[in-house]
Amino acid sequence: MRKIAQFILWIARWKVDPVPAGVKKAVIVVGPHTSNWDFFIGKMAFISYGMRTKILIKKEAFVFPISWLLKLMGGVPVDRKKNNNLTDQAVKYFEERDTLYMLFTPEATRSYNPKWKKGFYYIAQKAKVPIYIGFIDYKNKRGGFHSLFEPTGDVEKDIRYIKEVLCIFSGRHPENGIRHPDDE
Repeated sequence: MRKIAQFILWIARWKVDPVPAGVKKAVIVVGPHTSNWDFFIGKMAFISYGMRTKILIKKEAFVFPISWLLKLMGGVPVDRKKNNNLTDQAVKYFEERDTLYMLFTPEATRSYNPKWKKGFYYIAQKAKVPIYIGFIDYKNKRGGFHSLFEPTGDVEKDIRYIKEVLCIFSGRHPENGIRHPDDE
């Protein structure tokens, strides 16, 4: 599968930066998220890395016939309307596995959204795992990992920093992408 994913990315002329080594568990936050194509390109990148990721996806997306494919690709259905202690469920995933990468798009929509969902942060903090800051850049047809980030406990400051990192990358629909926190 890795070679097939690498071939698909090559055909599409996407370059994927090498994955940093040495981390077995992490929350991965990726942006900007402006298109449904982000999922496909991102999934091909993770397959090319040999990384199996879990992705929390709104349960409404799990309809026949694609529900089986979403689950096969690491999708975990989430009911966003219920307070179902999702943080504890995600932390339990980390506790039960030797290796786990849980992927989040904190914008939680393909439209511009300055009010990010903070669950990824609380999951990383409670599970005591770092956050990989990943990016997708349509302008340069490039994706990968920008850096590894350890949550400090100051959620507002840390999310501001992550936005500052990701605002330099261009989504498929740049007008819906991440803006610098000073411009929100």
